Amino acid sequence: MSDTAGLHQQFRNKQFRSDKVTLFTESVIRDMTRQAMMHGAVNLAQGFPDFPAPAEIKRAAQDAIAADVNQYAITWGAKSLRQAIARQMEQWQGVVVNPETQVTVCCGSTEAMIATLLAICNAGDEVVIFEPYYENYGPDSILSGAKPRFVKLHPPPAGDGDWTFDEQQLRGVFQKDTKAIIVNTPNNPTGKVFTRAELELIRDLCVEFNVVAITDEIYEHILYDGTKHVSLARLEGMAERTVTINGMSKTYSVTGWRVGWAVAPPSITDAIRKVHDFLTVGAPAPLQEAGAAALSLPASYYQSLADGYGARRDGSSRD
Repeated sequence: MSDTAGLHQQFRNKQFRSDKVTLFTESVIRDMTRQAMMHGAVNLAQGFPDFPAPAEIKRAAQDAIAADVNQYAITWGAKSLRQAIARQMEQWQGVVVNPETQVTVCCGSTEAMIATLLAICNAGDEVVIFEPYYENYGPDSILSGAKPRFVKLHPPPAGDGDWTFDEQQLRGVFQKDTKAIIVNTPNNPTGKVFTRAELELIRDLCVEFNVVAITDEIYEHILYDGTKHVSLARLEGMAERTVTINGMSKTYSVTGWRVGWAVAPPSITDAIRKVHDFLTVGAPAPLQEAGAAALSLPASYYQSLADGYGARRDGSSRD
């Protein structure tokens, strides 16, 4: 009888969850969205537009559904979308990409990030993250078995100027166990656009310590005051060690569609595709076709997008 009671006590004490989940909390920004919806409050937490997506993109999705593009796409992405992504990378950043061996379409850039970290990290590896940061990066590093190492972004004095980081602090966190650095530019939540000189410093450290750079470039077209976005993959020595993550959510105002991608060298792409396959199998097929149409919009669309956000920022538009 006592043995049975002891077994029952062990059963009650058993933890039916991973130790990893004790190291981070539920998403704060998405919890705040739920709270705002419940109480009718203004939502300043989660980033999604309060205006409709472009009509031509919505029509492309409707047309794809009507044409019965409703079954599985190729696991790593519809050919039309992968080709459009490669075309855009070359057009906007001068980075030549093979859509057959270097592009993986995922369920949003969020999945692209965790798939990448799971694909490259081993237990004991370290991932460098600038803070403040988009809240998924820390938990994603932990879930992949790595340890996040943080480098502080300092706000501009009196709000005048750009956010900066201390070069010596950044150099100090690069060690023998450093596997990757996550660079989010333009940055969420600070809005910082990393300069070429800053990216060249990061490049030099990545080469010296044999580190992979993972860049989250989801806001690449939402730029203000003449700033220019530079993709880290375009710098000399980085094409073979950079994973560029992007997606439809912000640029095309379709955050609920969950179509993103990772562009990487073939060897890393092969690893990302394996992880992606067993995480989600694939992104929504008709929305991928709409994505190919979206990436074919003229350059004027992107200028109009940035101008519209700039007007909202300055308080001259509420549309």
